[in-house]
Amino acid sequence: MHPYAALTPEVVLDAVAALGLRPDGRLLALSSYENRVYQVWLEEDAPAVGSCVVAKFYRPGRWSEAQIDEEHAFAHELAEREIPVVAPIHQGKFSDFIYAVYPRRGGRTPELGDPKTLEWIGRFLGRIHAVGATKEFSHRDALTAQSFGHDARAYLLQTSLVPPDLLDAWKAVTEQALQLVDACYGRAGGVRAIRLHGDCHPGNILWTEDGPHFVDLDDARMGPAMQDLWMLLSGDRTAMSRQLHEVLKGYELFMRFERSELHLLEALRTLRLIHYSAWIARRWDDPAFPAAFPWFNTQRYWQDRILELREQIALMQEEPLAVE
Repeated sequence: MHPYAALTPEVVLDAVAALGLRPDGRLLALSSYENRVYQVWLEEDAPAVGSCVVAKFYRPGRWSEAQIDEEHAFAHELAEREIPVVAPIHQGKFSDFIYAVYPRRGGRTPELGDPKTLEWIGRFLGRIHAVGATKEFSHRDALTAQSFGHDARAYLLQTSLVPPDLLDAWKAVTEQALQLVDACYGRAGGVRAIRLHGDCHPGNILWTEDGPHFVDLDDARMGPAMQDLWMLLSGDRTAMSRQLHEVLKGYELFMRFERSELHLLEALRTLRLIHYSAWIARRWDDPAFPAAFPWFNTQRYWQDRILELREQIALMQEEPLAVE
């Protein structure tokens, strides 16, 4: 059985109760594939959390306790500086699961078409990176071309998931794409690695009337600042240049952005595409993954990935974005 088969509702409720909270028996599974996350209602309001909490149970074997401790320490370091990051209020180990409990924070997806929203998000990302640059992670993995690209490709080649009639085309396109990723890193020069959010897509930024707050530091790691910026950009070159300009107006109030990292924008997008396929492949033994990604082992999926990577190959050979 997969380890998560042992994470029954009773275990979830008992784990929350073990932290001194009093669940009333109601819980709701929230959208999460890497970990298991539940909203748990309490019998009465608790200090700092109110009537319900969010309990996150880490995927067994993914992160060590030391790596998870670094995630939590980073979240608290940011929260202590009044940066709107949702940090855990309790953490522990129960029935072989490492878990953490968070206050529930609502919000909606930010309107990235609004320049003021982009600038506002940029201000807080600049503050996150200013803190992230003060020291390094000692235990958490780093985002590099090797870890997200070459290692991911090697793992996929060990599986039989790529259809045999597409294997040669996929091998060729990933090899060429990673050669260009390495070339982009070479043009960028000595890129500084800092502590990052790591997965700063719009779904991990919740917006309220008071502005944004950032959730889910599960992918926090060392890497280039551009990793937390490029996922906010979409459209053609003109649109992305305009969007990045707005983000940097807020960002550079707190943290200088090295323009050499513009060479990494499409390289990081390429690494994410390859890494994403390897991520699903590594989790294919988890029953939740075939159910959530039924298209993954189809002919169409791998044909689309080959076409995407060919587009990325062309984009990585263009000049980087121009930003004022």
